[in-house]
Amino acid sequence: MKQAILLFTFLLSTILVDGQTIYTKTFGDKNNKPIIFLHGGPGYNSVTFEETTAQKLADKNFFVIVYDRRGEGRSIDPNAKFNFQEAFDDLNDIYKKFQLKKVTLIGHSFGGEIATLYAEKYPKNIKNIILVSSLISPQETFKTILTSSKAIYQIKKDSVNLKYISMLENMDTSSIEYSGYLFMHAMQNGFYSTKNPNDLAKTIYSTFKTNSLLSKYTSQMNYKAPQGFWKNENYTTLDITEKIKKLKTRKLELFALYGKEDGLFSVNQVSKLQIIIGKDNLKYLDNCSHNVFIDQQTEFIDKIIEWTK
Repeated sequence: MKQAILLFTFLLSTILVDGQTIYTKTFGDKNNKPIIFLHGGPGYNSVTFEETTAQKLADKNFFVIVYDRRGEGRSIDPNAKFNFQEAFDDLNDIYKKFQLKKVTLIGHSFGGEIATLYAEKYPKNIKNIILVSSLISPQETFKTILTSSKAIYQIKKDSVNLKYISMLENMDTSSIEYSGYLFMHAMQNGFYSTKNPNDLAKTIYSTFKTNSLLSKYTSQMNYKAPQGFWKNENYTTLDITEKIKKLKTRKLELFALYGKEDGLFSVNQVSKLQIIIGKDNLKYLDNCSHNVFIDQQTEFIDKIIEWTK
């Protein structure tokens, strides 16, 4: 029986779309409440969520689907267009493959923008959306990273990095180079990491050294994807605030999870989103950064259960 289950999972691990393979993997009983996880990026993959959290959600009676967007991660396609409609079409094919109707979309980081834009175009396909450390306005995030990084370098009297910040302050904020440099400073300054991980988070992060998939893919980026989405969709200037408001007027349920130590977002950014979607629909977590589903996994799962009833 165990071998049969493993084989069944393997058979569901790819979807052929337009002659190309879209990597997918499922967890749990297909008759349970469906969830699709949309990973961050552009240019990243779903491995971190897949290897740490997907099965734990499935154990709570969810049917969890993870996938890598076309041209990203394990969905290799040299002809990927890297535009939103292509992402929507591939998502629709996943709906068809697994005979899904209304689904909960969990959008992590850039995946939150994809989820929101998809819901705007295909609202009948959505049960609800859960934004997780999602970019609402990249330009606001860039300002947050720049301001916070500058303050750190001033305290450290780091003249070299202050020169780099000065250069960034004079760059075109819509350029792909500007965003790329800022995200490098965010990583350098630990904006993606919690300073006080709980015991469960420490245990999960320790598996990154021994899990071959996590070791291989957690730092792997496809740089064609951000360049493509920038060229085709101007994603560095995208602001989905008004689209979220529009979805709320359609009575579509939106929820959000953010970490208080996530250096990509100011308190003001999170507060503005909370006003839009409702106080009880956003959870702002202590001792938590960008990977909410790891840093506060128990609370993450509890909120998914609560919000999908």
